[in-house]
Amino acid sequence: MINKLFSRSFLFLIFVFFVTGCATAPVNFPKQHSEAISDTSETRLGKVVAEWTEAHAGKSGFYPLFEGMDALGVRLALIDRAEKTIDAQYFLMKPDSTGYLFAMKLLEAANRGVRVRFLLDDIFTTVKDDGLLLLNQHPNIEIRLFNPISRAGSFYLNYLGDFKVANRRMHNKTFTVDNQVSVVGGRNIADEYFGLDKNTKFRDADMIAFGSVAKDISKTFDRFWNHKLAIPMEAFENKKNLPDLTTAEADLDKNIVAANHSIYKQALSSPLMQDLLDNRVKFFPSDGKVITDDPEKLLNEVSSDHKILVTALAKTVNDAKSEVVVVNPYFIPRKTGIEFWKNIVDKGARVVVVTNSLASNNHVPVHTAYARYRHDLIDAGVELYEIRVDSSKKPTGETGYDSVTLHTKAILIDRQHLFIGSLNLDPRSIDINTEMGLIIDNVTLSTEIAEQFFTVLPTFTYRVTKNDQGYLRWTATIDGKEFVETSEPQASSWLKLKAFISRILPEGQL
Repeated sequence: MINKLFSRSFLFLIFVFFVTGCATAPVNFPKQHSEAISDTSETRLGKVVAEWTEAHAGKSGFYPLFEGMDALGVRLALIDRAEKTIDAQYFLMKPDSTGYLFAMKLLEAANRGVRVRFLLDDIFTTVKDDGLLLLNQHPNIEIRLFNPISRAGSFYLNYLGDFKVANRRMHNKTFTVDNQVSVVGGRNIADEYFGLDKNTKFRDADMIAFGSVAKDISKTFDRFWNHKLAIPMEAFENKKNLPDLTTAEADLDKNIVAANHSIYKQALSSPLMQDLLDNRVKFFPSDGKVITDDPEKLLNEVSSDHKILVTALAKTVNDAKSEVVVVNPYFIPRKTGIEFWKNIVDKGARVVVVTNSLASNNHVPVHTAYARYRHDLIDAGVELYEIRVDSSKKPTGETGYDSVTLHTKAILIDRQHLFIGSLNLDPRSIDINTEMGLIIDNVTLSTEIAEQFFTVLPTFTYRVTKNDQGYLRWTATIDGKEFVETSEPQASSWLKLKAFISRILPEGQL
């Protein structure tokens, strides 16, 4: 009797999985093809960019953004200066202070007549559909969700039922105003990426890019925006009884509005932002290349033909003669990666890799997979460093954040070429998701970043080496004293247990 009941229950679950779980997103929902507005030379940004590029032999201009408030301030200042168009493409957005402020400024721009196109990957975006639909009501704002999960039935069953496609995500991050100035890097639209999370600081990096490179970024945006996996927000209205946008704006919580204005003023008052606003920043004139995976990667079995970004980047790195510095939060080299880095070292180049420690990593399973290769990396001659979770201070300098997490995705090659973008060096970014980034050719920029990097490296990392017995050790200099740890530093017993349990997870999905 018990066996019969168990069999019936199991069959029922299977039935529910296939009936409910196989609901698919409305990929055939009608939408209009659109492209970046090319006639923006008479905008304020267009005139400034044209004057600068003419004075610098047609080169594109670049400037790095390492501090979160600077990165937020640049985005907000660009929105304020938008006259014709804003194109934003992100992996995720959250309904927190940054999310509200970003949406509020986009709405202000749309009210001025600026066309806003906003493309969001669906899976980790936690802003509810109702909020996005509300914004989408504005005649100048169009929002599309990339590769969305069906809203019919259970989200998780739908994800599993359509796993082959749903597991493939758009991880690209670009922000372009008037087809003239872009910001590219690792940051998403959420508090932790801009220093507004009171507990955790993400060490991240973006790059301001303008000139012809911004137009190339716009082309990559258009490719994703018009792809069949980019679904208009209207597809998810489902007879929702939403207030009209005017009413919603009038009913906004005054405390939220006041808080947004406070953050806005803070973001635009940093020393770098003041220098930018007063034209005191010297941008780096450079040749720059935009490289992106094609959205078709998500619909095909991955081959070298679809690994566009990592293939191009590997070619540049492979040409290194003296030094490669890799800063990447989620680093799983696999056997092919070990061979690749050993080959670079054997040719005489110094290879330095900085990644998260177990304590600083916000994705424990990724750390577990990476940890399997630490011995191999060291044996290959790689200089290995891991982030100290307590190494960051709040902007006031008074007390530290509870934790710091590395989120920067950057590579320096021979102090001449710099890569910055969305690419993690893990199986998920390489084989499963789409990624994009910039490869910039500039000795001055690369050298300045490298010198600054090596100056501060001892202040926020452990050097991972092996002792005479072949065991790993972590060495750090803190307040002038050397500390040596013999197991995952600063990680709790619970965290170590989670890492141990995570060993059962398939590496190829991380």
